[in-house]
Amino acid sequence: MPTDRLALWWLWASEIVIFGGLLMSYVMHRIGHPEWAKQAAHTNQSMGLTNTFVLLTSSLAAVVAHRHAQLGNGRAAAKFLGLTILGGIAFATIKFGLEWPHEIKEGFVPQSSGFWSFYYVACGLHAAHVIAGATVMGIVALDARKGKDLQRVELVGIYWHFVDVVWIFLFPLLYIAK
Repeated sequence: MPTDRLALWWLWASEIVIFGGLLMSYVMHRIGHPEWAKQAAHTNQSMGLTNTFVLLTSSLAAVVAHRHAQLGNGRAAAKFLGLTILGGIAFATIKFGLEWPHEIKEGFVPQSSGFWSFYYVACGLHAAHVIAGATVMGIVALDARKGKDLQRVELVGIYWHFVDVVWIFLFPLLYIAK
């Protein structure tokens, strides 16, 4: 196995431990605090669903970028990585520019309850991973455009899919499970 791929899988394993622990802690607290359902009812499902669509669509662009990289077309791979990055920017804009300001204005802040503390920590940690992934993807896209290191397109795509999988767990737990 190439070193870069092995390193990515080690990173993935550590991220699974981090997010797995956070999510299991949330589930255990949620079971013990049925009143959290009333707090969860105030999350904005339409924005959460929109962000789900944005991330899944951006993952499709990452898959297409990988295919172009396999075919040796670095310019096309870079273009589709750019679309993936735009998805990450859209996700962060919705989360930090629309959703959170509205929730904070309504008084739903981390100090208001345990649910909101978990919500902001989990979503914030996830969004930090989206931003980090988009940043690294930008670096990979610059090289891909020049036809360099095209194997990294796959690696950054695998990371991006992990970010999506985490959201697929967060969305129902925080937004839907009332």
